[in-house]
Amino acid sequence: MTETPHVAITGAAGYIGSCVASKLQTRYPDWELTAIDNFYRGQTRQVGNLSIEHVDIRNRDRLETTLGDVDVVLHLAAISGVDDCGEQRDLAYEVNVGGTNNVAWFCRKRGAGLVFPFSMATIGDPVEFPITVDHPRDPMNWYGRTKLLSEHAIEDFADGAFPAHLFMISNLYGAHDVDGQRISKPTVTNFFVERALAGETLTVYAPGSQSRNFVHVDDVAEAYLHSTERLLEERADGETGVTKFEVASDEDPSVRWVAETVQRVAREVAGLDVDVQVVENPRSGDETLVESFGIDTTRAAEYLDWEPQHTVEQTVRDAIRDRA
Repeated sequence: MTETPHVAITGAAGYIGSCVASKLQTRYPDWELTAIDNFYRGQTRQVGNLSIEHVDIRNRDRLETTLGDVDVVLHLAAISGVDDCGEQRDLAYEVNVGGTNNVAWFCRKRGAGLVFPFSMATIGDPVEFPITVDHPRDPMNWYGRTKLLSEHAIEDFADGAFPAHLFMISNLYGAHDVDGQRISKPTVTNFFVERALAGETLTVYAPGSQSRNFVHVDDVAEAYLHSTERLLEERADGETGVTKFEVASDEDPSVRWVAETVQRVAREVAGLDVDVQVVENPRSGDETLVESFGIDTTRAAEYLDWEPQHTVEQTVRDAIRDRA
């Protein structure tokens, strides 16, 4: 590991990026950090004493100038989510594919380590269980397709030039605080909690029995820190190429179970009575409806010494208790 590592976070104003930036400052106060974002969906412009610079990863010259002599890039800038990418296909391609290529090309020239999340959306309908990073790819939507293109590109860029860790991240949930500001995102679990707190019906997309694997944003941020530590070692040892990890949990309930858990906890903790209603699925054909979504996280546990610490029910219970 270098004496004073220099780490950059792209998408640092976002849901995961701000959590990673906050944790890095706390864990490694002596490290040099560079944080960038174009603030398309950014939720903050300052994390602790770290100012987030306005840089768009599509601007390669500005990107490379800003990153400078970094040792590791934690690449979180993206147009994320099925709906956003489907509605803005050109923008999703420019950022998720073109922008990621710019980041990877910088890493190739600099020899900097890279962490990149390529998402469960690259898989499409799972055909093998438990799911691993070796599962065949067959994305069902444009978001997954852009992530798949970037996954393949980074494999080529990293070969013989720099070490990269690629994360296959499952469905996120939870929130975190940055300097007293609550940072969240309307993922399915968070969406249900917000509606319950507002006394509104919890709408579940049909059939409701579809399973998803859920992992807390704080646990994902921890995976980035563990990965950064390993990449600094790999870079010092002259290692190159891609290593892939499943960043997920052992919780893969149905979407209806999540809604009914939020319903039950809202009643127990806050005396809130909310209904659960199954409605027509507007994403029909764009997402998997399998009733099992088990994921093998052995690789991350063994190589990164990482394991998730949060559970869906406890997170829901804490969120409703703290905010009701």
